[in-house]
Amino acid sequence: MRRKIVAGNWKMNKSFPDAEELIAEIADKLESMDTGHQDVILCPPYVYLEMATDIAEESVFSVGSQNMNENDTGAYTGEISGPMLTSMEVEYCIIGHSERRKYFGEDYALLAKKVDAALRNGIRPIFCCGEVLPEREAGRHFEIVKKQLDESLFHLTAEQFQQAVIAYEPVWAIGTGVNATPAQAQEMHAYIREQVASKYGESLASETSILYGGSCNASNARELFSQADVDGGLIGGASLKADEFLRIVTSF
Repeated sequence: MRRKIVAGNWKMNKSFPDAEELIAEIADKLESMDTGHQDVILCPPYVYLEMATDIAEESVFSVGSQNMNENDTGAYTGEISGPMLTSMEVEYCIIGHSERRKYFGEDYALLAKKVDAALRNGIRPIFCCGEVLPEREAGRHFEIVKKQLDESLFHLTAEQFQQAVIAYEPVWAIGTGVNATPAQAQEMHAYIREQVASKYGESLASETSILYGGSCNASNARELFSQADVDGGLIGGASLKADEFLRIVTSF
C-alpha cells in the first residue's frame, strides 16, 4: 500500500534560531502523534540541513533538500551535490519545483540529470510537475504534465522509479491563495497515475505516492487528502508554522 506523505518546503525562509525552534517544536509534537501510516518530511534551506538531520535522529520525521546539482563534484560555485546531501543523511530532494523552472531556467533535460543524480546517491526524488494558468486555460494541462513526466522522469527503470515521489503543482495556485478544487486535484492525480501505469504497469502505479502542491493548508487539506489519488501534500507557506503544519499532517 502506498505511503501517505506530508512534506514541508520552507523555501528561502527562517533565520537559524527560528529554524531551530520550528524544527524542535515539530519534532516534540510529533512524538505524541500517530504517524505510523505516513511519512513526514521537512525540507529547510541548505544551511539548516545538518541541524535538521541531527534532530531527526531522535524523531520520526525525515529530511529533504529543496534542490541539488546534477554533478557529484566539481567547480560549481554555490552548488550542493548528492554526495554532500548523503553525507548529512538527507533522504529526499525536491526536483523540478516550478520556482526552479521559472527563476533558474531548469529544463526537462537538466531535471532528468538531477533525478539521476539523486538516485545515484541514494536520495529519493520528489519530482514536481504542473501547468501554469495560460496552459490550463488553453486546455493543455494534461499535455504539459505528460511531457514533463516523459522527458524528465520516465527514462527511469521500474526499479529506479520505485524510489520516486511525484508532486503535482498547479502553478497558478502556488502562493496565490487560489486552490485547485478537490475535483481538479483528483482529476490530475488520476491522470498522472494513469501515465505511470501506462509506462510501468498497474502494480507500480498503485504504489506511487502522488502529492498535491498548490496552496494546501490546514483548512483544505482534509478534503484534498480524501480524494482517491491524492496521497498527501508538498506544503509551502503552511509548513512555516508548526501548529498549522501538524494539522495538515493529521488530515488523513
